[in-house]
Amino acid sequence: MARLFALLLVPVLIAPDRTAPELARALQKKYDTIKDFSADFVHAYEGGVLRKQITERGHLLVKKPGKMRWDYTSPEQKQFVSDGVKMYSYIPQDKQVIVSTIPPEDEATTPTLFLAGKGNLVRDFTASITDAPKGMPADTRALKLVPKVRQKDYDWLVLVVDPNTLDFRGLVTVDAQGGISTFFFANLKMNVGVADKEFTFKVPRGVDVVIASSR
Repeated sequence: MARLFALLLVPVLIAPDRTAPELARALQKKYDTIKDFSADFVHAYEGGVLRKQITERGHLLVKKPGKMRWDYTSPEQKQFVSDGVKMYSYIPQDKQVIVSTIPPEDEATTPTLFLAGKGNLVRDFTASITDAPKGMPADTRALKLVPKVRQKDYDWLVLVVDPNTLDFRGLVTVDAQGGISTFFFANLKMNVGVADKEFTFKVPRGVDVVIASSR
């Protein structure tokens, strides 16, 4: 899933009756000012074919356009790194790195790619106000975003924001098996000058490298 320093320090007051298109435009305008950000996250997953329930934690780095680093720290170490061209998915216990190609230009073919500046809230999605997902702070607002062009990895996503600052508080997606992923974000820091080297992935010794199909 282009387009959050001085502007971010000034609270943006959001009227309670602001419509979904108005909120989407305000969010996109603010997001256009973000070059990079970091955050701690909790990832809760439930459902899917196996009816799993998993809660994981870690740290996220993002630098636009297209660079991301998800370091999962518990209960299992995992790493997902995008250098803007390739995505590297590494689970140490599997002793395998899966390499896939990042889509061109502004396409947000996965919900998390939207966070890295791929896609545009106003241009690429139809927005509607929805209830804040379970576990989100009571004072947040939730915007459901349905892609105007069908995506193979998701049907819709929900972006949860602080109504006063427009900072991200959460992201919810549903996968092809019906599993629900909810990301809770905390300790958000924006435009801190994240270095490009943070998104360089070095394949560990002794692991297999699998090139994912682009189809």
